[in-house]
Amino acid sequence: MPQYFTPEQANAALALIRPLMVRLMRIRDEILGSQPEVWSVIQKGAGNGGSKLAGEMAFRFKEVDDLVHRIQAMGVLIKDLNTGLVDFPAWREGREVYLCWRYGEESVLYWHEIDAGFAGRQPL
Repeated sequence: MPQYFTPEQANAALALIRPLMVRLMRIRDEILGSQPEVWSVIQKGAGNGGSKLAGEMAFRFKEVDDLVHRIQAMGVLIKDLNTGLVDFPAWREGREVYLCWRYGEESVLYWHEIDAGFAGRQPL
């Protein structure tokens, strides 16, 4: 059964989520920044057992996986790793909705219907 958040609870949870998202976004940028170099290493390493850079990137991907699982364990749904978009399941006027926060926003200020997504965000 999912955990449901009030706006106040979602904003309080940001104290734990925000630092994890900061790390997640930094690792994402690092991985994307080395993408051309990493791809050539992966191609070459596939035939000779790997390389130091490929091993480092594998470690970074493991960190991403760990961070994602830590956030999800709080009952929060990660919707987009590229923008740092997360949803908090909530109840509004007797129906399930999502409270929505994106990396860089000060607090949870929006909600949307479950099937509306980011484009359907409305102010709380």
